[in-house]
Amino acid sequence: MILPPHLRNLAKVTGEVEVDVAGPVTQRAVLDAVEERFPMLVGTMRDRDTAKRRALVRFFACEEDLSNDPPDTPLPDRVATGEEPFLVVGAMAGG
Repeated sequence: MILPPHLRNLAKVTGEVEVDVAGPVTQRAVLDAVEERFPMLVGTMRDRDTAKRRALVRFFACEEDLSNDPPDTPLPDRVATGEEPFLVVGAMAGG
């Protein structure tokens, strides 16, 4: 998983973050694993109460925007095998 710079700083990590996911590799499973390993990230990518993606956060994998996919949709096989990263991107807003 690749986090945006401000979340890497918050989690005190550099580069990619690797997590182990038991069962199907889904957005929910990956984000749950990241938040378990880095509790300071809880509420930064998803709302604490609803677990829905925050408005200015986008999820990408294999050159596809997965932001609006249901959270339990399996991620592409290349992500599940570690060949491609799951990207968390902070969206730009304003004008």
